[in-house]
Amino acid sequence: MEDLSILNASELITLNPIEGLGILKNASISIKGGKISNIGLPKLAKKEIDAKGKVVMPGFIDPHTHLIFGGSRANEFELRIKGKTYEEIANCGGGIINTVNATREASEKELFESAMGRLNYALCWGTTTMEVKSGYGLSLRDELKILKVIKKLNDAQPITLIPTFLGAHEIPPEKKKGEYIQELINEMIPKASKFAKFCDVFCEKGVFTKEEAKKILQCGLKFGLKPKIHADELSSSGGSELAGEIGAISADHVVYPSFQGIKLMKKAETIAVLLPGTCLFLGHKPSVKKLIDAGIPIAIGSDFNPGSSPILSMPIIIGLACILLKLTPAQAIIASTINSAYALGLGNRIGSLELGKDADIIILNVSSYKEIPYWFGFNPVQTVICRGEPACLP
Repeated sequence: MEDLSILNASELITLNPIEGLGILKNASISIKGGKISNIGLPKLAKKEIDAKGKVVMPGFIDPHTHLIFGGSRANEFELRIKGKTYEEIANCGGGIINTVNATREASEKELFESAMGRLNYALCWGTTTMEVKSGYGLSLRDELKILKVIKKLNDAQPITLIPTFLGAHEIPPEKKKGEYIQELINEMIPKASKFAKFCDVFCEKGVFTKEEAKKILQCGLKFGLKPKIHADELSSSGGSELAGEIGAISADHVVYPSFQGIKLMKKAETIAVLLPGTCLFLGHKPSVKKLIDAGIPIAIGSDFNPGSSPILSMPIIIGLACILLKLTPAQAIIASTINSAYALGLGNRIGSLELGKDADIIILNVSSYKEIPYWFGFNPVQTVICRGEPACLP
């Protein structure tokens, strides 16, 4: 007997690797021991959920967030409305450094509590796995403080959190760049590697050059941290080329990738993580067609952060991906599930409804997947199941 069966789904979206969405009509799915144990026909279980008229699909996977920070940057939101650019705000003491100062002042307990509230919100919108970056500490003490909070949060709530070390998010105001890069390589990465899975760098004009980013990511590799990269967000900075050269699992933003960068990403099987929330707030628009035509898999994430994407709802991000980036609903769902799983190195465990995979499943109050982006701003999620356990119920 199974632990749980979800019956009579209007659409069971399996994300079959051969058939795309792999939709099964009026189908059922069962769970045993936290894993998917049966797909298609009903199977006797200790507990049953009737999903008649509803969509059942994998939980959303958010592959790019800056979840943990102190303070707010609502004033910068107004400055952008008045015409200030991201770079102008940063040059006046705003931007990332503004959040760094507030995060340094916040206690571990304060960061834990604020992040827990955000995670509860994301869970109720269907997120079952989330990548979380450090990067608002920019010192050994404060970067480790953030990574320790991620670990505690992972043990305290249902969403699976994947930690990324982003000490190379900016240069701290109290240090010169060369001095800080040496600290990253000699002190921070060796210690952060005990808590993180990935190493990320903001490769951008005025932050870290391609050569500097390469040195940092190579050090991360030495300590077992797989490379990710903030690539070509504000300009063609060489980030997409570096992603391909170093074999990064993902290149994120990729608003202004070069032709060579796209070519190298394809060769390295690097996934492009697009961030529609940031496109909305900063007015960016990546060339999705170039990426798709080149055969590069696309994932989408929230880029949740206090400055350029204060959005944690993956259904809203899916809607923005369709409206702003012109992804079809099917492309956006693939991008927010199975492709995001591969962008975190977890494609063999999550992201699709296949026998033996973790039972991270959501039930939606819509009868077709096409309604997810269509009902923009409405939360379609009825039930969230994380590793076989109901985590958010109506």
